[in-house]
Amino acid sequence: MTQHLDINPLTKAAFASFGDVIEADPATMRFINGGTTERFHALSNAEASGDGARVILNLFRGQPRAFPFSIDMMERHPFGSQCFVPLNGRPFLVVVAEDEGGKPGRPQVFLARGDQGVNYRVNVWHFPLMALDEQSDFLIVDRDGPGNNLEEYFFDAPFIIGAPTS
Repeated sequence: MTQHLDINPLTKAAFASFGDVIEADPATMRFINGGTTERFHALSNAEASGDGARVILNLFRGQPRAFPFSIDMMERHPFGSQCFVPLNGRPFLVVVAEDEGGKPGRPQVFLARGDQGVNYRVNVWHFPLMALDEQSDFLIVDRDGPGNNLEEYFFDAPFIIGAPTS
């Protein structure tokens, strides 16, 4: 039986069990460069484990998804975190799930504003990049190195996401 998923706003509190929301946080702000730059410091930590592992920066160019959209699988990365920061100021969807005995539970969907990013912690189940409305670029911080850093799970029945509003 197909189940429908609600879309909720992305907040630090709602996302805390999955990772960090990357956004300008006044509590972390400090002035640098002679007072001409505001630095929002240490918003998250990149994780990379295993011999020969390193943290790398990537550019992903996501094509917009059509709605309603079927969530039929989830993925996770056992050796490194994965951070998504939009570069075009466009909102995107974040789909995550709690681990339930080595497989994802019921997915949760968050609407990230164009000035928010996310950093999935190691082993957090998530759906791949979900750009909205038009092609969008993202700065991705993740792990490179030996070992299989990708695990996928395919649901028996898909979950459906309706079109985001606002």
